[in-house]
Amino acid sequence: MPLTPKKLFKLDSIGALISAFLLGVVLVNMEKVFGMPSRILYFLALVACIFAVYSFWHYRNIKENWQAYLKAIALANLAYCCLTIGLLFYFRQQLTILGFLYFGMEVLVIVSLAVFELKYVYKEN
Repeated sequence: MPLTPKKLFKLDSIGALISAFLLGVVLVNMEKVFGMPSRILYFLALVACIFAVYSFWHYRNIKENWQAYLKAIALANLAYCCLTIGLLFYFRQQLTILGFLYFGMEVLVIVSLAVFELKYVYKEN
């Protein structure tokens, strides 16, 4: 099956929904295990929800100039990762090993997806 922009938007949307669920439901209920304050987890979950809606909308309503929209979500994902890394430094005293592991893996997955999306955009131009 060939990769299409529509599939990338769908993948991005599903990934953002998974992140939102993990951050806003799972990690919030296990705050002591991970160490990130719940107010920060809810904020990150909200951002993930916004990204999910954006990507889902573009998945459903793909336009001719899809490159700009895919590039926008890829860059937004990278900005989210920068924010997350900043939060890891800011809350480093209270984060647990599991907290660092979770957020490190999340950043790794999101950066990988964003880089792939950007390569796809520039390959198609």
